[in-house]
Amino acid sequence: MLVSIVLLILWISTVGGQVRHCDFPKINHGILYEEKKYKPFFPLPIGNFFYYSCEYNFMSPSKSFWTRITCTEGGWSPTPKCLRLCFFPFVENGHSTSSGQTHLEGDTVQIACDKGYSLPNNQSIIACAEGGWSSPPECISTKKCLKTDIVVGNGFLSESEYAYPINRETQYKCKPGYATADGKTSGTVQCLQGGWSIQPICIKSCDRPVFVNARNKGKDTWFKLNDRLDYECHDGYENRDGRTTDSTVCGEDGWSHLPTCHEIECHLPFLEANVDAHPKQEKYKVGDVLKFSCRQRLRRVGPDSVQCYQFGWSPNFPTCKGQVQSCGQPPQLPNGKIKGIKQEKYEHGEMVEYNCNPNFLMKGPKKIQCMDGEWTTLPTCVEPGKTCGFIPELENGFGQPSVPPYQHGVSVVLNCRNTYTVIGNNTITCIGGMWTELPKCVATNQLKRCEKPRLYARGLLSSYRHEFNHNAKINYKCTGKDTYVQTVCINGNWDPEPDCIGKKKQLCPPPPQIPNAHNMLTTVNYQEGEKVAVLCKENYVLHEAKELVCRSGLWQSLPRCTG
Repeated sequence: MLVSIVLLILWISTVGGQVRHCDFPKINHGILYEEKKYKPFFPLPIGNFFYYSCEYNFMSPSKSFWTRITCTEGGWSPTPKCLRLCFFPFVENGHSTSSGQTHLEGDTVQIACDKGYSLPNNQSIIACAEGGWSSPPECISTKKCLKTDIVVGNGFLSESEYAYPINRETQYKCKPGYATADGKTSGTVQCLQGGWSIQPICIKSCDRPVFVNARNKGKDTWFKLNDRLDYECHDGYENRDGRTTDSTVCGEDGWSHLPTCHEIECHLPFLEANVDAHPKQEKYKVGDVLKFSCRQRLRRVGPDSVQCYQFGWSPNFPTCKGQVQSCGQPPQLPNGKIKGIKQEKYEHGEMVEYNCNPNFLMKGPKKIQCMDGEWTTLPTCVEPGKTCGFIPELENGFGQPSVPPYQHGVSVVLNCRNTYTVIGNNTITCIGGMWTELPKCVATNQLKRCEKPRLYARGLLSSYRHEFNHNAKINYKCTGKDTYVQTVCINGNWDPEPDCIGKKKQLCPPPPQIPNAHNMLTTVNYQEGEKVAVLCKENYVLHEAKELVCRSGLWQSLPRCTG
């Protein structure tokens, strides 16, 4: 019915040709009836009328849900407005005749606060405005907190004011070397009805110290009195007490000591008569190798070299003897066997190599040596509990599809895709739960060529070419030798590298006896790239590396057995 009346008025006004007079009314917090539908007809002639309503929490002066406005010569009448509704609650710590009532925008209310309380800014009247009450209808205490009522232990209030009103917050700061309970240099207190919220205190603290050749074992950056900081030295370093791990405590005067480590040193002990050591120095760094020889043509019993480690020299130093004994047959290795033919008798210094049976993993040195009638320590063949998972992904290559797990000792052949060539061993093997190193697939058209080997007039090549393609083979013979040696070009490098100069490859000293590992003492030297797996004693776990690796004459990647 309301719609029909409005439409009829619009039609009559348009037909009569009356002068358009009233623009579309903009009503804050209100909306015209069917506003979107009728808005295109504006402006409208005198005599037309509309209805409008207000948003939630607003009301027209007539207090009706729908309020009628009419277009007159003076504009819309009455002027369309939506006034704010303000509910007046019961006032805590005060009273008003308006308590529990609702007021329209523009109304004022008088509040009488109890003794010791007042409205904000000491007002007694508040007004209902478009945004709500002009100030909160609450009586707050006129009491103030005094600066003299608070004592900051080992700190001070940072603001200059003397008195603080209720609910006001202020900041306090700690003296140097002190901090709040949560480790900050400042905090806040609030003035409440009963006084200050807390009596703040700053406690003795220590910042994270500077580490010298050491690292923090935790993640804390702030420490309070008596807190302990655990640290560990970098590899090859120890603290003043000769330990690689230690603690320092936060005290009244700061840290009990700074976490400082110095480089571990090995010293040359007393040597038996007729034993020479080289080089002779006062101090040796971790990684230094000491070599031995015997005087007066005596025979060495023990290793020809030892290495300095974090835990000292290893293996044990040798002795020198005038006479040495031979050894009988080497001992049987459980779950393993000797490589080659077994002899009845072995001379001092002779070596025997062992292999583990299929599906067993060797731990310790693979070779033993006859030393003055006794064999050095046997390795151990263990059945690995770990299997290997999926075959690792080979970029631009693939393996034969199969389902894991793969047992220890199982090998898989990998191939490269068309237009790619395999570089390295195309067979990978599961060893103790890990796959051996992957080969690479290199684009065939990007394979590097090899230059003619430099033999420096000490050898003879079977070819006079200056460049060779990948996989090309050549033979060379060194001066004074009767046989040719073959080498292959592998992606720009000769394998093996041609050598007529006699480049001496550095040997590693016998591997060390790792603390808390099974006995693995031996006198056998190892070649570049050779590895020795470590087996920890019962109740000890292997950490970091799983095996020792011989690199450039030194044992690298030292494993640790920890309880």
